[in-house]
Amino acid sequence: MPEPNIVFMGTPEFAVPSMRALHHRFPLTAVVTTPDRERGRGRRKQFSEVKQAALDMGLPEDRILQPEKLRDPKFVQAIQALEPDIIVVLAFRILPRSVYSAARLGAFNIHGSLLPKYRGAAPINWAIINGETETGLTAFLLADRVDTGNILMRESLPIPADATFGDMYYKMMPVAAEMTVAVCERLLREGAEIQAEAQDDSRATPAPKIFREDCRIDWSRSAAAVRNFIRGVSPVPGAFTMLDGASFKIYRAEVYTGADVNLQDGECLVTGNDILFGCGAGKCLRALEVQVQGKKRMSAEDYVRGYRGPARRMTES
Repeated sequence: MPEPNIVFMGTPEFAVPSMRALHHRFPLTAVVTTPDRERGRGRRKQFSEVKQAALDMGLPEDRILQPEKLRDPKFVQAIQALEPDIIVVLAFRILPRSVYSAARLGAFNIHGSLLPKYRGAAPINWAIINGETETGLTAFLLADRVDTGNILMRESLPIPADATFGDMYYKMMPVAAEMTVAVCERLLREGAEIQAEAQDDSRATPAPKIFREDCRIDWSRSAAAVRNFIRGVSPVPGAFTMLDGASFKIYRAEVYTGADVNLQDGECLVTGNDILFGCGAGKCLRALEVQVQGKKRMSAEDYVRGYRGPARRMTES
């Protein structure tokens, strides 16, 4: 039986383990990723993580496609000419029907939530921000509307109470790799007879992309809600507040349970071994890992140790 024609599409680090696992099981026909970009002072060409990994795997450059526009007729024709059995999409752009319909057995995406919850670009972030205790991965067939296709496979994962976006991102990568291979094997085995579950649109929730400007902390919210927000955007884009005119990022924090401290919303107190912030409902948040603008990331203990002087109150600026 000939090897199947499988095309993998992805860009960031998250997609790399899945691509490697799939290539080990079924040598890839082609990889599609974003165009090279010039970065830095020397304008050096920088590859996407997926392209670099594909080259490291020995895939020839002429089998790595990097279209600027996915609707470009030349790209569409190139995909159709490959006659793919399966197209696998992981952390990539929205494919037009002209591209994903080229797959004989189907094109599927691995999404970082238990669909139909958290449809959108930032599912892991929003699950944590909203205080969920469970998330997961879903493999679904591509459809015209984003993240709405019929479901082929799901796997749930617990969200530990102190887990950040970064923690869950790396925890989910190997699970996504196993799912990618399993779904391809199932599509090759069952073909047109494969059973897929329709999504219940009434249960759908949004997970829009999060930008840096969205990450300023709202101190009027409860300490628990602020803590979840910090976890959900740590380490990137990173939750921040403004103190003394400078950005002050917080990567990890906990609800303060010590002696009562009277702080206004957003007011900061540096005292003893603690960095405390006033939140809504009269509660406080204790920062555990921080970064002052222009400085390196550090523990709250190191920040306090380097802070010389009596207890100090600062108000968000």
